[in-house]
Amino acid sequence: MNKKMSIRLLAFIFLIIIVFSCSKGGEETKQPNMEMHVALPLEIKGFDPSQANDLYSHTALSQIYEPLYQYAYLERPFRVEPLLAQAMPQISGDKLAFTIPIKKGVRFQDDPCFQKTDGKGRELTAQDFIFSFKRIADKRVNSNGWWVFRERIAGLDEFREKSENAKGVALYDEPVEGLSAPDDHTLVIRLKKPYPQLLYILTMSYTCAVPREAVEFYGEEFLNHPVGTGPFQLESWIRDSRIVYARNAGFRSETYPVKGTKEDEDMGLLADAGKSIPFIDSLTLHIMKEPSTMWLQFLAGNLDRSGIPKDNYDSAIDADKNLKEELAKKGIVLWKTPMIDLTYQSFNMEDPILGKSLSLRQALSLSLNVDQMIVNLYNNRAIRAKGPIPPSLEGYDPNLDNPYAHYDMDEAKKKMIEAKKELGLAPDDAIELTYDSQSNDTIARQFDEFVVDCFSQLGVKIKYNVNTWPQFLDRIKNKKGQLYGAAWGADYPDAENFLQLLYGPNESPGDNNANYKNTEFDKLYEQASLMESSPERTAIYKKMLEIVIKDCPWIFCTHRLGFYLQHAWLKNYKPHDLAQNTFKYYRIDPNQKKSLKDKL
Repeated sequence: MNKKMSIRLLAFIFLIIIVFSCSKGGEETKQPNMEMHVALPLEIKGFDPSQANDLYSHTALSQIYEPLYQYAYLERPFRVEPLLAQAMPQISGDKLAFTIPIKKGVRFQDDPCFQKTDGKGRELTAQDFIFSFKRIADKRVNSNGWWVFRERIAGLDEFREKSENAKGVALYDEPVEGLSAPDDHTLVIRLKKPYPQLLYILTMSYTCAVPREAVEFYGEEFLNHPVGTGPFQLESWIRDSRIVYARNAGFRSETYPVKGTKEDEDMGLLADAGKSIPFIDSLTLHIMKEPSTMWLQFLAGNLDRSGIPKDNYDSAIDADKNLKEELAKKGIVLWKTPMIDLTYQSFNMEDPILGKSLSLRQALSLSLNVDQMIVNLYNNRAIRAKGPIPPSLEGYDPNLDNPYAHYDMDEAKKKMIEAKKELGLAPDDAIELTYDSQSNDTIARQFDEFVVDCFSQLGVKIKYNVNTWPQFLDRIKNKKGQLYGAAWGADYPDAENFLQLLYGPNESPGDNNANYKNTEFDKLYEQASLMESSPERTAIYKKMLEIVIKDCPWIFCTHRLGFYLQHAWLKNYKPHDLAQNTFKYYRIDPNQKKSLKDKL
């Protein structure tokens, strides 16, 4: 063999080694067409973590921004684990000081806001969390999330009071006693009093790390220019159409979970254990306000996962609540899981009509036929709610006695007579109320029409006010809503997260959108919020439920059961009721996708 041939042979062998080494193992592979497409049913407000009080905004920004902690993806029951934190916090003996180590080498994505480094993203520090927490407290920001820190962190409430009349951003340079950074990678949070839910709070989007440079550089446009540390970055956003993300080229080394159940392993959910994430190169959230559009796009293979719209339920699910055979043969997989949630109709307790008349609120509650709603609108994928606490959480009582959580039109009409007396109206005078819609898609309209029809049968005149989702949120935030439907999915697995929705100081723009205030309830909430899970805390929750049932600030409707579909080419998918930063775990098998799409 001559020298030239030997060199060519060695070059060929070297090429083969490169090809095989680059195609071996998920962490080294960048497969073609690794794109994921899902539907988002409503438009989002923007990408500002301080305003992340709805599921859709939370989903959108969780791909870019990150908090200190997250939920272990596959594990049940839910467990908190480090994300931007290096480890779980060291907690002082009095449970007032949390010392949190910050991961080193984490960088914000490249962005023009980093002018000192010519647009190169800088390293994350503990000061970024201090700045971000101060933004939540700043009255000028008007964050929905102030409730997570109110009266919790030493000095932060005082900072908030100063913020109202502050000019510019200089206020952020003032120290806050309970927020300190001994070094760039250590954050110390000092509390006024024990806060058992703090770890849960530190998983929420409100507490994500936001770079000060971005807030100052973009000003009022900051919500349109997210700059985070997460696995994806915003590539484009066409309002009312789609949000497109690209893989963050500067994302740190993070790996797929290695811990799961035997069932997870059997389902292939541990096949990528220990491999680098994210797997997908791009993610597109398609704004699809009409459920029928989402359904058709999923069946065509243009969406990788989907829910099942009410009007398509019978074509997908059989009498035993299993996926129909013809869909299963196409590689479609069904997940069924109880949701930690509550749907309800809310009264604005500051409204001069609804807030004044308890009998009117009771009458409206008795007139809403929730059992029929579950059959007609939920396809029996829900159970009747009698109080604010969902099943699976401490404090839930399936036998809770709520005399207004059933349909009784005769009793409702008797209450209406009392209501007119309370309001100083004559028996023949009409009560007029405005009902705010969340959106104008087909399913939303069906829900609204059902509710409005029930109220109308009671003799109430209803004015129907149509909103977009952002318009609806703005109206509720500014106390302009009178009567409207709502839903709350758990931020964390504790009943306190639902009871805080009725805590007086959390009134709008906080999450107490009913603006309900009851001194006794508030005192019990404050007492319970200092306690760990215990029979004593459960007993307090019971007293709180009795107060809420008596005052009737809401009509309790349902706790839902989630039905989720995926195509078989979507790998590593497992529904999670709390986390929205899970796209980084998903993988698309392009070959399987091509093969299965041909069968659709």
